[in-house]
Amino acid sequence: MARQLDEQIAGRFPVGQRLRVLDVGMGQGTQALRLARAGHQVTGIEQDSTMISVARESLSAEPEGIRGRVRIVEGDGRDTGVHFLPGSFDVVLCHGVLMYVEEPDALLAGLARMLAHGGLLSLLVRNADALAMRPGLAGDWPGALASFDTDAYRNRLGLDVRADRLDTLTGTLAGIGAPLHAWYGVRVFTDTAADDAALPDDVDVLLAAEERAGRTDPYRRVAALLHLCGVRG
Repeated sequence: MARQLDEQIAGRFPVGQRLRVLDVGMGQGTQALRLARAGHQVTGIEQDSTMISVARESLSAEPEGIRGRVRIVEGDGRDTGVHFLPGSFDVVLCHGVLMYVEEPDALLAGLARMLAHGGLLSLLVRNADALAMRPGLAGDWPGALASFDTDAYRNRLGLDVRADRLDTLTGTLAGIGAPLHAWYGVRVFTDTAADDAALPDDVDVLLAAEERAGRTDPYRRVAALLHLCGVRG
């Protein structure tokens, strides 16, 4: 996904431009730190105190110049309007968040308002059109059958959450003024790998195969996750 995001940033902004990035639901700060290392000014919003502690600890190990480019705000991503003025950011990330929001339209509309004209909105969501893939590949036939007619699923943390459909989000993005510009599949071949699985020796080849599948039909349509990129008009 990082390669996909970098591709979209490179295609929209001049090389070397320092972007204003908002990372909503930043978690442990993986993307925030990566983008700060690339020279961008990053603001992360996170409401989980444990995740904030992990992010701050990771940030403390960075050089002073990078630490100075990251700001962490404790809060809910649905309250961006409380913290920031409209049009304050060039890039807004919302990765792995929508599955925890029962009615995401208001959140998405708020994120779009944070974008300057021509700004990039990057979403990472669970693919509701492929929910049967994981149980099916695991041989869980009742689970696979039950997944065809729902957008609900239980994630690896044991939480009951929801997934999103490409067609629905395409319509939503158009309605909030940030129409879909590009989309990718994420975890096409590797979704059934255990969380603690060791990296294979040929990890570079694996990543190349995943990246190719993530931009190629029909493979990307059955990916576990969808990476959608909208552009503020």
